Amino acid sequence: IWDQWNDEVNKLFYSSYGDLPYLLDIKVDKHLFRALAQFWNPAYSCFTFGGVDLVPTVEEYMAIFHCSKI
Repeated sequence: IWDQWNDEVNKLFYSSYGDLPYLLDIKVDKHLFRALAQFWNPAYSCFTFGGVDLVPTVEEYMAIFHCSKI
């Protein structure tokens, strides 16, 4: 979608939503995503493994989603 828009529309979108379009270029490992989703606790916005809650750092999210910048 991003590539189909002209520069004016891209700039307008970017001014409203920032770097959100870059998320469209991220390649996600479907198997890893499904595995992680099973442990995600939406009430606390963290991963829960047994009795341990883990919250990824920004750098860890970048590694999980193969994202070089945010």
